[in-house]
Amino acid sequence: MPAIAAPAVPRRALPPLRRLPDLLFLTVVVGGAVRLADLNSALCWELVPLVALLAVGYVAGLALWERLGRWGRPLWLGALLALWCRVSWEMPDPAATAYTWLVLPLAILALRMFTGRTAVAVVGVITVPLVLLIARTSGTVHPEQLLPPVAALWTTVALYRAQQRLLGELRRTRAELARNQREAGRLAERARIARDLHDTLAQELAGSRMLLQAADRDWDRRPDLARTQVRTVVDTLGANLAETRSIISDLTPPALEHDDLTTALRTLCARDTAAPSRVVFRTEGEPGHLPRDRAAALLRVAQGLLANACEHARARHVWVTLDHRDDRAVTVEVRDDGVGFDAAVAAPKPGCRGLGLTAGRERLGALGGSLTVRSEPGRGTLARATLPVDTLALAGPAGSR
Repeated sequence: MPAIAAPAVPRRALPPLRRLPDLLFLTVVVGGAVRLADLNSALCWELVPLVALLAVGYVAGLALWERLGRWGRPLWLGALLALWCRVSWEMPDPAATAYTWLVLPLAILALRMFTGRTAVAVVGVITVPLVLLIARTSGTVHPEQLLPPVAALWTTVALYRAQQRLLGELRRTRAELARNQREAGRLAERARIARDLHDTLAQELAGSRMLLQAADRDWDRRPDLARTQVRTVVDTLGANLAETRSIISDLTPPALEHDDLTTALRTLCARDTAAPSRVVFRTEGEPGHLPRDRAAALLRVAQGLLANACEHARARHVWVTLDHRDDRAVTVEVRDDGVGFDAAVAAPKPGCRGLGLTAGRERLGALGGSLTVRSEPGRGTLARATLPVDTLALAGPAGSR
């Protein structure tokens, strides 16, 4: 069953869209300050510090969004509203009209802080000073003067709430696809285990049973042949026991029971092997949180790649790198100076067991990752296993080998 890939969300495209209200706010405020300076009256110069305080307070609140917390944000929004009302009320008519449009980013701030009916009620409260400021600027109240800004305000509210609902549906869809992907991976793993058991243990046990039955028939008439058959069964069962332990090790990597992926890979690379290869491990970037299933997949693939380099490539040196520099993915790179091979024509050998290149690609592909291999005869091999960290950025609060 193929893995189900979750829809990608352009992570770098969302923050600029989320910052548009902030850009509108600062553009209007700075433009108003320039207009006040251009009018060059005593009142204008009295308002310039308040305008500067409005801009600084807005930017500071965005920067300290997380620190303000649940109770600090409404107080910050209230201070901004009060300052906006005072500046807009006292501002000369030529510059006051533009300041009424600050209601849009302030309303979006309210929608970021509150949900449901509370958010609608807060926007309703914000609408009241908007109407008063329009009336004060025009000297009277006409529907054609009130309708555009009020309609723009509530249209923006409706669009923002629709966007939030869509993002919520996207989160739920992503969660469902992630569950389906994990289920597909589980089924694929069960199929792999079934193949391993059928091709190894089941066949060998059936053969051992036949040998024991033959030994039982020959025990009295040909005891030497019977003992030979029994010894063959003993040797076969020893190989079966090693195979069983290997399968168990694949299922539950003990290195990850108490350590993270970095420590597990470092231990793996430092372990003595039968091959005379010198293995060097190093890390790049700052390690972050990696789910256990993804760490296990990378460790298992790295085990297979390292075994290939040490046992089959006849490499003198092997370099293993764990790379965390990309905040969207984690990469394990295994490079050796061995005999290499022609990657364009190489194919897995029939009957080979373990984490081959095909199995590694399937394991990583089930989690949305990839395995790329570059090699040439006589020039070594470079294998790179990559897994996404499976994070989703959505618009929300500003906020040695």
